Amino acid sequence: MSDSKENKGKNELYEERVSQAKTVRKIVVWTLFILLIVGVIVGLTGYNYIKSAVGPMDSDNPEHVEITIPIGSTASQIGTILEEEGLIRNGTVFRYYVRYKNESGFQAGDYLLTTGMNFDELINELKEGSIMEDAELIFTIPEGRWLVDMIDIIAENTEHSSEDILAVIEDEEYLLQLIDRYDMLTDVILDDEIKQPLEGYLFPARYDFMEENPEIEVIIESMLNRTQNIINKHAELVNNSEYSVHELLTLASIIEREAQTSEDRYMISGVLYNRLERNMRLQVDPTVAYAIGEHLYITTFADLEYDSPYNTYLYEGIPIGPIAGPGEDSFIAALQPDDVEYLFFYARVSGEVLYSNTYEEHENIAEQYRQEWRDAQEENSGE
Repeated sequence: MSDSKENKGKNELYEERVSQAKTVRKIVVWTLFILLIVGVIVGLTGYNYIKSAVGPMDSDNPEHVEITIPIGSTASQIGTILEEEGLIRNGTVFRYYVRYKNESGFQAGDYLLTTGMNFDELINELKEGSIMEDAELIFTIPEGRWLVDMIDIIAENTEHSSEDILAVIEDEEYLLQLIDRYDMLTDVILDDEIKQPLEGYLFPARYDFMEENPEIEVIIESMLNRTQNIINKHAELVNNSEYSVHELLTLASIIEREAQTSEDRYMISGVLYNRLERNMRLQVDPTVAYAIGEHLYITTFADLEYDSPYNTYLYEGIPIGPIAGPGEDSFIAALQPDDVEYLFFYARVSGEVLYSNTYEEHENIAEQYRQEWRDAQEENSGE
């Protein structure tokens, strides 16, 4: 009996060990399988990232970008320049790509490149030293200008009349084509109450053209490309925003018209957000001036009653559309407002902006400095 029990015990122990071994083998097999799957996923993700990184930034709507490569620049420094100028996605990947391809012989100088170039095309341009040609047409659009003022600047520098440029910009068939081509443009710009469909979408900057008198569409689309690239550059912030691109550009245009310094742009943005969160009317004077269509030094009580969806004294929320062409800093400020407690601000003639928490404080500030604007208006009218 004792031998039988002993044998039975040995058999059970053997079967238990066999079972444990099978379990271990299954765990090992599944672990290896999972690691293999993870490795494949990581490999495919890395491959797709590298493939995207070495490809063009925007092959559909390529934009010309001027860059300067200083003498003695390394591949790492060139990669940083290209990334900062929006020509590539990642400067570090560029550096490793150059090392992998064993490329060298980059030439210092000024270049006119495009966002439609991939790594190989950029490398060839920089190696061959295809220095930028002298532009036939150069003009600059300052930040914060109304679209009608932008049109006048373009007309002054080209053979196109302001009327012809405006006719193209307001052509609905052309606008529909642009909406199909640009992610930032939607049917909202076709609203009948919008004064200028592309207001706020034409980026203020210096423009260089190789032709002396490029087509109106070429000029417009060069300016649209700049704005689209800025939006793409900050896509993560845009996607996480509670506001649409149209609303963000509208806020940015208000900020641009009110602030002269970068610090004030972010603080004013914080004030605007505070008022929006409290369902307060924004009550900013530049929206009234835009609604009326006059550059006002002083906003009168009669002006404040001007009925327009742009008038933020009459209507709550963000206005129906942008009121000027904002620069990149104002657009970022609209995306990342400072965390402030202020609900009011007052811009002086000097550009200084004074902030306050209560309406009484704001009114006292306005009363103290209002005469500055009266004097500025008289001085301007006398010129």
